[in-house]
Amino acid sequence: MTTQQAGQLVCVGTGMRMAGQLTPISKSYIETFDVVIAAVPNIFTRQWLQEIAKDFICLNGHYEETKIEGKTRRDTYRRMADTILTEVRAGKRVCAAFYGHPGIFACISHMAIADARKEGFSAHMEPGISALDCLVADLGMDPGTRGMQSMEATQFMIYQRTIDPSAMFIVWQIGIAGDLTMKRFDTEPAHLQIITDKLAKTYSLDHEVILYEAATHPLEQIRADRIKLRDLPRTPLKQYTTLVIPAEKELQLDQAVIDQLNALHASRAA
Repeated sequence: MTTQQAGQLVCVGTGMRMAGQLTPISKSYIETFDVVIAAVPNIFTRQWLQEIAKDFICLNGHYEETKIEGKTRRDTYRRMADTILTEVRAGKRVCAAFYGHPGIFACISHMAIADARKEGFSAHMEPGISALDCLVADLGMDPGTRGMQSMEATQFMIYQRTIDPSAMFIVWQIGIAGDLTMKRFDTEPAHLQIITDKLAKTYSLDHEVILYEAATHPLEQIRADRIKLRDLPRTPLKQYTTLVIPAEKELQLDQAVIDQLNALHASRAA
């Protein structure tokens, strides 16, 4: 049986729009724990965290390591997780803060929690408001209406995946689509043409898609550009742009299952 160690880790999300989307319990951890270690891109959010935290460590500088020969984003994420664990091993109560939801497209938090628990430390995650939550609210698209599929862009490109065109399809990180080096933070038209061609096996090139970017502060406007699928390779993207593909085909009834359900209902009513 593993002995419980003195250090503690909780991973929280700051939401997409600065402190306004922070849950009360996450804010409490940020204010009361010994040190806050943050991986958030918004400078204003970082400044706010630094002001209310007892001690503050920013992880963003680790991204510079991708410029070193032989180093990739995977190495950067490992270093970030190790930085968090160093403070936990020192017996501190550590709050690791990530923008959005700390467990969605945030492998650092999952690595850090797994490592901490393996070493006998208390570690858990608190949910946060993610880009998906903002997307549903901003675009008014309910995943429960038609269903939803969700994949990372490069993963979709390099694996054989089956798309359901009668459901909404969300393609994350379209802004770095096709990067196999794990070093780039952008993409190029040639890569976007490849993913467009693959999507065209399921959707018509005239199908309207949405390029979405959540607002990160109260004065910022969301991006919700509607374009034809064929125009994707020539459209400017950012690292955090999300491709939203609305359903193109109608839902098809499964009459055999409907008959089974009706027969079951009839037998119970008899």
